[in-house]
Amino acid sequence: MSTDDDILGKAYDARLMRRLLEYLRPYWRQVAIALVTIVVGGIASLMQPYLIKVAIDRFIAARRMAGLDSLAALYLAVLVVSFAAEYVQTWTMQLTGQRIMFDLRMAIYRHLQRLDLRYYDRHPVGRLMTRVTSDVDVLNDLFTAGVVTVFGDVFTLVGIMAMMLWMNWRLALVAFSVLPIIFLVTQWFRRNVRDSYRVVRGWIARINAFLQENITGMSTVQLFRREALNFARFDEIDRKHRDANIESIFYYAVFYPAIEAVATLASALIIWYGGGGVMSRTLTLGALVAFLQYSQRFFRPISDMSEKFNVLQAAMASSERIFKLLDEPVAIESPALPARRPAPAQGHIVFDGVWFTYNEGSDETWVLKGISFDVRPGERVGIVGATGSGKTTLINLLLRFYDVKRGRITIDGVDIRRLDLADVRGLFSLVLQDVHLFSGTIADNIRLGHPAIDDERVRRAAGAVHAEPFIERLPDGYASAVAERGSTLSVGQKQLLSFARALAFDPRVLILDEATSSVDTETELIIRDALRVLMAGRTTIAIAHRLSTIQDMDKILVLHKGQLRESGTHQELLAHRGIYFKLFELQYKGDERVEVRSQSQK
Repeated sequence: MSTDDDILGKAYDARLMRRLLEYLRPYWRQVAIALVTIVVGGIASLMQPYLIKVAIDRFIAARRMAGLDSLAALYLAVLVVSFAAEYVQTWTMQLTGQRIMFDLRMAIYRHLQRLDLRYYDRHPVGRLMTRVTSDVDVLNDLFTAGVVTVFGDVFTLVGIMAMMLWMNWRLALVAFSVLPIIFLVTQWFRRNVRDSYRVVRGWIARINAFLQENITGMSTVQLFRREALNFARFDEIDRKHRDANIESIFYYAVFYPAIEAVATLASALIIWYGGGGVMSRTLTLGALVAFLQYSQRFFRPISDMSEKFNVLQAAMASSERIFKLLDEPVAIESPALPARRPAPAQGHIVFDGVWFTYNEGSDETWVLKGISFDVRPGERVGIVGATGSGKTTLINLLLRFYDVKRGRITIDGVDIRRLDLADVRGLFSLVLQDVHLFSGTIADNIRLGHPAIDDERVRRAAGAVHAEPFIERLPDGYASAVAERGSTLSVGQKQLLSFARALAFDPRVLILDEATSSVDTETELIIRDALRVLMAGRTTIAIAHRLSTIQDMDKILVLHKGQLRESGTHQELLAHRGIYFKLFELQYKGDERVEVRSQSQK
């Protein structure tokens, strides 16, 4: 199956290059400095063989010491200028490359934050990490060793050819006679390395995706004793990546010695033809020495340009993948002219004939089918149903993680698709069954960087959900470090922190998605006690498998196969003896106290 990592494309794509140069434009002053230093360094490099020619022909061959000191000092000055130009050019372009990498990574990450969840459903995290890391690194090579420095190579080549033709055009043609061989070797190298590079990039992406998936799920790997199987799979991927690199090394191992061999052949031809010219006095010894030096300098840019071709090829492939990501349309965003929601927000939620499917273009797998209900301000609503009935999908649509396919959802009478996205989500606090904590401190994970939530507000929120006792037992209290994904905390402690986080933001609507399913009975009782206070005057929507957590709700909605089948209070639904009654009976089978309550409703 083809993936983004198989993209190779053309060696040069003008459209992509124009887009890449847009990131270079803010640093045009640095580029101008680099170009000037390249020209200065190129001129200094061209002067060095010619100064040696002058030294041999005018002074050494004539046995004249007068003036040789000055020429040697001039040669030293040229070397210093060449060194300074190379230093300034390298420093400037490396610094510019780092700044461009920074800009690109920020642009990619900014876009990743705006993409809807459907995009992440289709694309592995490991491949997206490759875009932000490896692909951007490749573009750094283009800016630091490609776009500007290739101008220096061309300038050097043209300058050397001009000098050689000016000094002796016949000997220059002899030296250039090996160029067809250079052309054939270079074409062979480019064609094979191009294919090899594509394979290597593909296996790098597969390594990233495999590691991300399996390291994240390491507890499952160890629990089900998959270490040996996963090791064998990684061994296969890693071995193929190694073999692809070894194949590319072969082409490099042939190419550079071949270039050196051709350069040596050119030097031999210069010595053979030029030596005869020296003996026949049609060529000076200094000119012959200068020709040899120019010849050596001539083939160096050719091999450098071949390497830059690979940099360019890699950059085109990486930029195509990066721009494909950046061009991914943001399906869910704020409208250009958002409607104004009545202020202050009441939190009146209405689902009006909502249909939804996760499969684009398919009407056969509807997750929700014509769902209609409303949640009044301050009302507490529970949602129950079998796994896959569409409970969590309702929340995803309400928060606009996805958009409805048919029907509409309104808040205070306004379709949420007409409201500013930040305003919609700012109404809610969401507590999930699987709590996601970030690296940082306990306090950081409660306030999530919100400047309006001070330390006192953090403490009040933690106290309200009874999280403060366990926090104060930690070595540094609220300043205690939280490991990645909160791995040093228990499931119950992470759940309490998620409650504190939700409360600290003081939402108009509180959403609980299986929020107490992962805690023990004692902790659940503590949380339920806190929830009675928290839900007062606040619209609450609670999804639950444990029916005990929603029995006191003002209204309970029962979903079945994507349809709203029942609605009412706990007592009304039991009396109806429908789906809710069956769920209740199954869940509390064997509990005599509940059985008595159940019988009383018959």
